[in-house]
Amino acid sequence: MKFFYFTLFISLLSCSKSVEDKCFVEKMNNTDVIFVDDLKEKPYTVKQILDQKPKYLDIINLKKFRTFKKDSADSHFYTSSDSENMIRKQYVEFKEFKSKFSDQFVFYAKEQVGNVQYGLGKNNLGYWLLKIENNKADAYFLGLSFSHYYINKIQENPFIENGFLQLQGSLVKIIKVAGLPGYDDYSAMEDGKLFKIKINDLTKDSDNDGYNDIFENSFGLNPNNKDTDGDGVNDFEDMNPMFKSGKNKFTELYELLLPNYGTTDMKKMYYVFQVYESDCDYFHQIRPDVRVLFIPENKDKQTYYTKITDITDEYISKIKKDKEDPNRFYIQKFGNSYGNNYSADYEKGKWILKLGGGYII
Repeated sequence: MKFFYFTLFISLLSCSKSVEDKCFVEKMNNTDVIFVDDLKEKPYTVKQILDQKPKYLDIINLKKFRTFKKDSADSHFYTSSDSENMIRKQYVEFKEFKSKFSDQFVFYAKEQVGNVQYGLGKNNLGYWLLKIENNKADAYFLGLSFSHYYINKIQENPFIENGFLQLQGSLVKIIKVAGLPGYDDYSAMEDGKLFKIKINDLTKDSDNDGYNDIFENSFGLNPNNKDTDGDGVNDFEDMNPMFKSGKNKFTELYELLLPNYGTTDMKKMYYVFQVYESDCDYFHQIRPDVRVLFIPENKDKQTYYTKITDITDEYISKIKKDKEDPNRFYIQKFGNSYGNNYSADYEKGKWILKLGGGYII
């Protein structure tokens, strides 16, 4: 999903950014709004997608195929009853996968190969191959950006065959929905594609931490070290696998603004991540209740996958100090259809947050 950035004016004191530079701003201008789509590059052409596709991926042109238009129309919700039927189908048709993976994915295809059950899933990060064998469930990230690749919801042929994952789909581009800022739709550039990945390439997990190499390479984790941040917790169990968690008042402020999932135990949701774009060290040091990943603000430092795929659905700003009260600060949180401005007072070792305004679209 897309969202809005408020313009943040930063005074840089040196060429290399300090914690102060990366976490604090002098001004927050609430009236100057930049739509994130204006900052993104133009959609890739078919040639660009093919030239820059992952090395492990083969793309074959099909003579007979299911078009993007037909597949997306068949899976589109036109009424509330359509949505209810889809939810019911998820619980009935994909009962085994719901049991093992809970609500971490939307499921849309399955196949039995010997004693192994395979399924296709999608979440906010992208596409996954799901596997249940001997009552053990695993998920393997495909690394195919939904900004470029559309995988048909209905796979008309077996998608596991001769040691390959074979998925029918199309090459697509994102288009804007008039009147709905922050929401996207898709348009097919070329239909009739078969996306092939060797199962061995897909399931490769060099450090045996539970996440396949493609996942770790896509999001900036170390595929050769099961403990990327060196905090003594392996990446699969670590709620913040990219950075060591710390304890200071500004980290605690960021923690207060994280999503609240109520009584749901997110520690067992191994494939659900909240993704933020931030260079702030205090933000990086959070101890979250939901798994988090961070994307560098500098596009040159981003992975190829995060550079071309919009996987952030909310943003928490840098912090502004109050010029008169050393214990008062200001911070913003916004997403694809809302924005909130907060004042934060640090009193007796605790933060008191007050909502100072915002918007809902």
